[in-house]
Amino acid sequence: MKEPQCVVLLHGLARTAHAMKKMETALDKTGYTVVNQGYPSTKHPIQTLAAETLPAALAQCPDEGSVHFVTHSMGGILLRQYLSEHTIPRLGRTVMLGPPNQGSEVVDRLGAWAPFQWFNGPAGSQMGTGADSVPTQLGPVDFPVGIIAGNQTINFLLSTQLPGPNDGKVTVERTKVEGMQDHLVLPVTHPFMMRNRDVIEQVKVFLATGAFSK
Repeated sequence: MKEPQCVVLLHGLARTAHAMKKMETALDKTGYTVVNQGYPSTKHPIQTLAAETLPAALAQCPDEGSVHFVTHSMGGILLRQYLSEHTIPRLGRTVMLGPPNQGSEVVDRLGAWAPFQWFNGPAGSQMGTGADSVPTQLGPVDFPVGIIAGNQTINFLLSTQLPGPNDGKVTVERTKVEGMQDHLVLPVTHPFMMRNRDVIEQVKVFLATGAFSK
């Protein structure tokens, strides 16, 4: 790489930075400065998480060169929420893995259930498909975004709540967002896609070129 490039990793709901460790190692070996940013995903609403998490991550990137993002699930919504109110200087490319960009029917059906709220916290209940959900209010993206969706599941109970191909948490269709630059479907599941070898390779390709290899 001719200039320093930073990649910020944002994990999903009810996960930790450890979930992105394999991605971190792979991108580090590629030559990026990698910031694997953890955050208390089940403790606060999405707006609070975005306002606190993104500045902390960005402060760890070099003062020059592009700043890219790789997000899993709700991590992509945090980034979109932050960018709805702020700009990120030198913003490069973003790869979103299994993002509920149009919400998830799982939240529609289970969001009012007390065990769901206990496990997922306030942010989890904000990711339904209704007009009042956070993802559906964020509008189109205006930065280079590539999205990888999964069409395999290990949670067949949740998959019964999802119409059409899905990864056990989000349908392929609802990962899409207006303005995205590329979209790819791979045979991976929601909980483990960020550790999948093919996903990691496609992330590297998109960060370097702005398109997936198909």
